[in-house]
Amino acid sequence: MAKAAASLPSASCPPPQTDAAGADYPFPSTYEAALNELETLLESLESGQLPLDALLASYQRGAKLLEFCRSRLEAVEGQIKVLDGNEFKPWRAK
Repeated sequence: MAKAAASLPSASCPPPQTDAAGADYPFPSTYEAALNELETLLESLESGQLPLDALLASYQRGAKLLEFCRSRLEAVEGQIKVLDGNEFKPWRAK
């Protein structure tokens, strides 16, 4: 059983990103927090009220958050494959 756990994909967070000024801007600690931040960014982008520099920075941050969320989902998908014997099975609500 320990062998299967060792082969699970890592769900660790990517390294912190930097903002336009070069300051560290770390990723949220959870998928849900990253998704919430992404939704907030999207609302501000869609508002059309951001100056060009803020628009670009928000877009770049959103792209990184999207990458983070996708990597977390892929890690969970890999763990499910391991637990289900490398075969996806349909999810059924109980």
